[in-house]
Amino acid sequence: MRALVIDDDEGIRWVLDRVLQEEGLEVIQAGTIGEAEKALAEHEIDMAFLDVYLPDGNGMDLLASGVFTMPVVMLTAETTFGHAAEAYRIGAMEYLPKPFDLDEVRQLIQRVRPQKKAKKSKPVINVKHDMIIGRSQAMQNLFRTLGRVAASDLTVLVTGESGTGKEMVARTLHDRSQRADKAFVAINTAAIPAELLESELFGHEKGSFTGADKFREGRFEQADGGTLFLDEIGDMPAALQAKLLRVLEEGRVQRVGGSQSKVVNVRLLAATHQHLPEKIKKGEFREDLYYRLNVIPVHIPPLRERRDDIKELANFLLDQAVEELGMEAPILLDDAADLLTRHDWPGNVRELKNVMRRLAVLTPGASITLSDVALALGNVDNMQKGEETLSDAVTRCTRQYLHQLGYAKAINMYQHMLEQVEPPLLILAMERCNGNQLKVADMLGLNRNTVRKLLKKYNIDAAYFR
Repeated sequence: MRALVIDDDEGIRWVLDRVLQEEGLEVIQAGTIGEAEKALAEHEIDMAFLDVYLPDGNGMDLLASGVFTMPVVMLTAETTFGHAAEAYRIGAMEYLPKPFDLDEVRQLIQRVRPQKKAKKSKPVINVKHDMIIGRSQAMQNLFRTLGRVAASDLTVLVTGESGTGKEMVARTLHDRSQRADKAFVAINTAAIPAELLESELFGHEKGSFTGADKFREGRFEQADGGTLFLDEIGDMPAALQAKLLRVLEEGRVQRVGGSQSKVVNVRLLAATHQHLPEKIKKGEFREDLYYRLNVIPVHIPPLRERRDDIKELANFLLDQAVEELGMEAPILLDDAADLLTRHDWPGNVRELKNVMRRLAVLTPGASITLSDVALALGNVDNMQKGEETLSDAVTRCTRQYLHQLGYAKAINMYQHMLEQVEPPLLILAMERCNGNQLKVADMLGLNRNTVRKLLKKYNIDAAYFR
């Protein structure tokens, strides 16, 4: 057998050459797309290892062009699910993140040879702001699973603690599927009263109950042709569990008060932070429904179990925050990042996201320091043992800011400082009130029109916090 290794890193090529030869393969090396195309034209290749980023182009584009008629293993230093999913969708047999373990390479060689030609797929849909990132083994395993099932219509049950990103996984699965140009409809079953949930899911006919003055499509009908995401499925009432099971088995829905059923073509994704097998034992969740939902189980590990990912994720979220807020990006110093890594993050990615937004607007200097992170986390043991008052904190930050600015440049400081304080105060209030402007107005002691004007003034999108 003959293998082609395509990578511009000579060290990577040397390592793979050595391992492949130990496994009995003849090896041809290429450092560019041009060299790879020449090798493919001149030699019969049985297996290829292809890097994503090459000096004269993109390996993904080369794979998508259809020049490979043999199993292809993608090599990448990228750590997002998007790269894994894209690799699988356009025909990669396997996806290997750098740095890789040599034993993993050996196992991979044994597994992929000799295999039939990988099937070519449609071009991938680009997803902006892919937050499912991480170098940890747990996340790489997650990427592989998601990459393989994204393009299918299989039902996926996503489990994980609150804030781990279950809806983000569901949205990304939809965006990487053949249904990406159709509707993605999400509903949190725990957030809707039980007496209204049936109508929300399945719709209702006019006059079917008090207040039903016109017919309404349910979420299943709204998602027809696309994807329906049922969040917190573990909280669904027992009666609705039975009806949901029937819909999944028959592929038809019947509105509340209706006599006719309608065929719906929906891919179902579900999520929960609860341990459903335990709820089954207690008689709180149907076992038959569980097996219907748990076709492809996907578990998202909490941040405390993948601490190696926290620094990278924190920097990503910081960049995202400053881009959305139109600010200059401060630099996250190493000791500050270490403190973030040591934190247990009970709120997981959601908590980290809010902390990075807070740091983006409250950090007085060009760098995020250990003390900035300690204050943002409420870890006041690192800052005056919890004795610092709000007045002390404002004084300290103002003094630090003026020192960096230079007192000679301190002109019109009252208005300037007001404009520095108002945005973070608004953002914190919007976070606390989930974007409800009436509640924000009450919290700040302002009227709603003033809140609306301030949001517009500082270009703060209220929808982001809902």
